[in-house]
Amino acid sequence: MIYRKAKREDIPIIIKMLVTDKLGKLREKFDDPLPESYYTAFHKIDNDPQQELIVMENEEGEVIGTLQLSYLQYLTYQGGLRAQIESVRIKDDYTGKGYGTEFLKWAVTRAKDKGAHVVQLTSDKKRPEAIQFYKRLGFKDSHEGMKLHL
Repeated sequence: MIYRKAKREDIPIIIKMLVTDKLGKLREKFDDPLPESYYTAFHKIDNDPQQELIVMENEEGEVIGTLQLSYLQYLTYQGGLRAQIESVRIKDDYTGKGYGTEFLKWAVTRAKDKGAHVVQLTSDKKRPEAIQFYKRLGFKDSHEGMKLHL
């Protein structure tokens, strides 16, 4: 597998993966052309040194997965750096074959190499299979998360 920063031309593939997710289809919009808001967001992510939008390619060069790593600087933990993993997706026809496990292990190693002392993620409670997947990889329930949609 090849792991690399996403390029602008990867955005339609990434959005298609996001929209095929059972929750993503309720909040994403996969039109032709894609809404410009996706490209605006990509530009901001791509130009922020604390953000990494990553894709995973198979041997044929096909993008089969994506995730976003965000590095959060804190004063706590003696000025520690945290890595937040978000928007993990593997193309439907590649799920259940170990690619997600390999991708998450790569992301944890990447975060450690960047100096993070902890890797954290959230998963919607409506996705129990994803929560079990993360637990199998060693992630533990530690906090009660809350959101306020604006």
